Amino acid sequence: MKILITGNMGYIGPCVIDQLRGTYPDSTLIGLDMGYFAHCLTGAGCLPESRIDIQYFLDIRKVEADMLKGIDAVIHLSAISNDPMGNAYEAVTTDINYQSSVRLAQLAKEAGVNHFVFASSCSVYGCAEGAPRKEGDDLNPLTAYARSKINTEKGIEELASDDFVVTCLRFATACGMSERLRLDLVVNDFVAGAVATKEITILSDGTPWRPLIHIHDMARAMEWGVSRDAANGGAFLAVNAGSDGWNYQVKELAEAVAKQVPGTEVSINKDAQPDKRSYQVDFSLFKSLAPNHQPQVSLEQAIAGLKSGLEKMRFEDANFRNSSFMRLKVLAGLREKGLLNEQLEWQR
Repeated sequence: MKILITGNMGYIGPCVIDQLRGTYPDSTLIGLDMGYFAHCLTGAGCLPESRIDIQYFLDIRKVEADMLKGIDAVIHLSAISNDPMGNAYEAVTTDINYQSSVRLAQLAKEAGVNHFVFASSCSVYGCAEGAPRKEGDDLNPLTAYARSKINTEKGIEELASDDFVVTCLRFATACGMSERLRLDLVVNDFVAGAVATKEITILSDGTPWRPLIHIHDMARAMEWGVSRDAANGGAFLAVNAGSDGWNYQVKELAEAVAKQVPGTEVSINKDAQPDKRSYQVDFSLFKSLAPNHQPQVSLEQAIAGLKSGLEKMRFEDANFRNSSFMRLKVLAGLREKGLLNEQLEWQR
């Protein structure tokens, strides 16, 4: 089996590579990435890409059809990957996350690829009061990032067939230690604050709801998508990927972190503007379709893994929110050096 993983040099990519290599030891794994964050290694014993067979350093906007010949499955992670980056580069987010994603799926189908797995997001539910949201419920994307995800889902739905099985995994918010760690994610941020300063600062009133998933469990879900039969969910499937037990209010997450890092104080900004991004999610469909690929990492284990990883790195940066652990800061630094233009293209 030949599997192409786009965006493999980011936060989640190394876990996906490990999962696929363990499940398909004889497969040919091919990475494709711009390399924005290739240098952002954290506690890596070796370059994560040493575990794959071929690595392309390429703009997803410039993929050619012949690169997809002979590929059996595509896992599409490549994206401008959070709300702050999407807000700062809205047009680029539309171009990369939506238009280029649909184009990639079209090229993949034309090349005879059998499975296309798209990393979508539960953020498409946006502001959703009341019961946990199911796949058929109304969508309310509040940001450029969330809109790009739902537009891609709509754009690739019409391509699906029994010979081109499309799986859109609406992932809960990611967390967990990685060989390319990000700290611009809620649980990761809280653990970093606790480890570095014994303080957790919640930038909202703490009441918004967030579903979460560990990156190892995200990788497990993508492995399922690579082999999913059209009879199991349909040729096109958009499914919430996560666990019902992982719907938390932000303040509950802070308290869980403080419990594992003794002496940590939690402060809530009671004067903060309300965070409209609040939603609980129903993951029952994913549980019924993928019973052997359900999340296995608990919140306590995720926090412990982050704490251990940061301590091994001797992490003590109290100003980490302005550091290279934040993806938007990395892009800003590359632009300041003249390495990226306004469209986030490399300046050769």
